[in-house]
Amino acid sequence: MAIIHVGYITDRELAVLTEKTVIGMFYVLFLLSAVRTTAAILVERKIRFSHVAGLLLAAYLLFILFARLYGLSYFSNLEWIYLGICLSFLTELSRNSLFFDNFYFNPTILFVISFIALILLGTVLLMLPRTTLIAPLSFVDALFMATSAVCITGLTVTDISTNFSLFGQSVIMLLVQVGGLGIMTFTGFFGYFFSGGFSYKNQLMFGEILGENKLNSVITTLLTIIFITLFFELIGGFFIFLSLDAAAFSTVGDRVFFAAFHAISSFCNSGFSILQNGIHNDAYRFNYGFQLCLAAIFILGGLGFGTVFNFYSYIKQKSQQIWHRVVLRRAFAQRPGSFSFNTRFILLCNSVVVVLATVCYFMLEQRHTLTEDSSVAGEWITSFFMANSSRSAGFNSVHMNFLSSPTLLMIFSLMWIGASPGSTGGGVKVTTVALALLNVIALARGKESIEIYKRRIAPESVNKAFAIILLSILLISFSFILLNFSDPDKQMKTLLFETVSAYTTCGLSLGVTPSLSATGKLIIVFTMFVGRVGTLTLLVAFIKNTKNKSYIYPTEKILF
Repeated sequence: MAIIHVGYITDRELAVLTEKTVIGMFYVLFLLSAVRTTAAILVERKIRFSHVAGLLLAAYLLFILFARLYGLSYFSNLEWIYLGICLSFLTELSRNSLFFDNFYFNPTILFVISFIALILLGTVLLMLPRTTLIAPLSFVDALFMATSAVCITGLTVTDISTNFSLFGQSVIMLLVQVGGLGIMTFTGFFGYFFSGGFSYKNQLMFGEILGENKLNSVITTLLTIIFITLFFELIGGFFIFLSLDAAAFSTVGDRVFFAAFHAISSFCNSGFSILQNGIHNDAYRFNYGFQLCLAAIFILGGLGFGTVFNFYSYIKQKSQQIWHRVVLRRAFAQRPGSFSFNTRFILLCNSVVVVLATVCYFMLEQRHTLTEDSSVAGEWITSFFMANSSRSAGFNSVHMNFLSSPTLLMIFSLMWIGASPGSTGGGVKVTTVALALLNVIALARGKESIEIYKRRIAPESVNKAFAIILLSILLISFSFILLNFSDPDKQMKTLLFETVSAYTTCGLSLGVTPSLSATGKLIIVFTMFVGRVGTLTLLVAFIKNTKNKSYIYPTEKILF
């Protein structure tokens, strides 16, 4: 009912009636939540962890109730009621998600199904009349926008800054947030929080979805992902808020929403913006502080949750060390191995790509897009922003059609390389390309394995890297060929750029997206979905053979 009231009802008298219904639903939810939590505590005669979560929800609903009764202006707004209803719905959904262990589900298939379900839900929401201000979205356009948001791509068939209402922009923001982390991550987090724990089957399921091999670390990994995301989005939103011109916003609330939208969009590497023409907007093109904030956020999001948490642990340990030495005047037991092997390898790969891409962009665009910048510092910031955004974030502070041909080729490569594994970024991942190159070097030197940081890389990692690269090339080629059949009037360069951007979930475009045919949009939808979920993931989900063989065939060598 709340969704219908916000997104569908346009008649004023009917809107008043549905608003009263929504408020009535809020009171009923408060009553039911309070009764259920109280009854559970009385039956068990003690307060458990799951009861604390229920008490917090009941306290929130009670606070909003008193705020409306006693006229606290700010907390009397309907938005807080919508949030309360949304939290109640999410808690119930999360509780039910933990009962998947009663059925047989391949966790990988469940992961894929969760994305499909979220895309379909987003499609329905974006088709509501009050989502748009000018032209309502057709089913294909709504499906395209929902897929682009859930798959954190950023390709758009309409301008969300001018055609989307606040409700529509909020839907996009929520789809980006949930899609960036995965619906199963969110429901798993809230399900654990409100149910008080996981069953053994739950831990197995979420362990495979999160890529966590140790069962005792599943809950920690889940909480870490949520904590890192919300923490850095909050910090990033704060600095974005400070970088904005207050005179450009009518209210503080608009400024806060703008900062929150771009912080979420940046950390999730989605590339959505509620600015007309994106970051290339005249008012923000030379706001270098704003661009640096965005760059810092999407670089952190593209490093991967494990790497960012490794940084967090390192900074926490150093802070404790300084506190013990300076304030407490006593020794601090420092743990060895602050940075893991994967963290060091990921940082090395990213550092090489960042430096090379920034320098190359600066050199290639001296006579093109960088002529707009009036200072050398501005040119370097633009180069840094565009080089890193091209990998997965999808923001553009310059006009894409004004880029030189060599720069476009470089952006093709950067989009395909992408960000780091375990991150919100797309692409085949920087470590995959690095392993492939290191394997070529090892073969040229006559070595049988890759060695780095005094470690030998497992053969299965190398095999997986080449499989991911081959599958990406096949899928991009397949989608590109289909696009040439569905939209033969478009230039091949723009269609190839669109295909690579969709598969790598980057979101940069040469402006062809809105003019694609319905068939072309569906091809891009398919490409975005496969690129986000992963071609190898889909193959594993539907082809994986779980039978163990008790024999090994004789080995043969293939001629090359």
